[in-house]
Amino acid sequence: RWIRHNAVPADSAPPANKNDKRNENNMAKIVLASGSPRRQELLQRIGITDFDIRVPQTEETYPAGLSPRETVEYISREKSDAAAALCTPEELIITADTMVFLDDARLGKPADEADALRMLTALQGRSHTVCTGVTVRRGNEILTESETTRVYFRPADQAELLSYIATGEPMDKAGAYGVQGLGALLVERLDGDFFNVMGLPVLRLS
Repeated sequence: RWIRHNAVPADSAPPANKNDKRNENNMAKIVLASGSPRRQELLQRIGITDFDIRVPQTEETYPAGLSPRETVEYISREKSDAAAALCTPEELIITADTMVFLDDARLGKPADEADALRMLTALQGRSHTVCTGVTVRRGNEILTESETTRVYFRPADQAELLSYIATGEPMDKAGAYGVQGLGALLVERLDGDFFNVMGLPVLRLS
């Protein structure tokens, strides 16, 4: 696969041979077209440490009537199209889009603390879906897939939710929580890929 082929942990890489150009020709430069620190961290966790970050400017709009999976796949492809203008055809581009859905209603990033409280109040004591669409592109070769995880929140009262909001963690995250941070204390369990909830399903990506 594209990503596995390019992921070589530094401590296991063979010594460079100046007379052997095969590795140089086969290894594509990886570009992560996302400013998300969490996606950068997850790439590094799977052994991809040599990559560029180029963030395209895109409008996260999509046609009406799409399912949650179709929505994130559509936006990840739109991001890929925009990122292609910033890259060469030889570079391997990764784009992703993660959304939180409650009863098919999209929960984006909260506009303010009141909006964060509204979202967290709706999520507490219930289950919701987190979907991530991922597009990998090299020249005219484009592959788009998606991953879905079911997340179950435990019941929480308003005082606890306000205390969490006061930390500032929810304010830049879809659904107003970060599963990799203090938001983990709101999660009772999940079914599916944990890393998908963080923003990048690394197994599917690989």
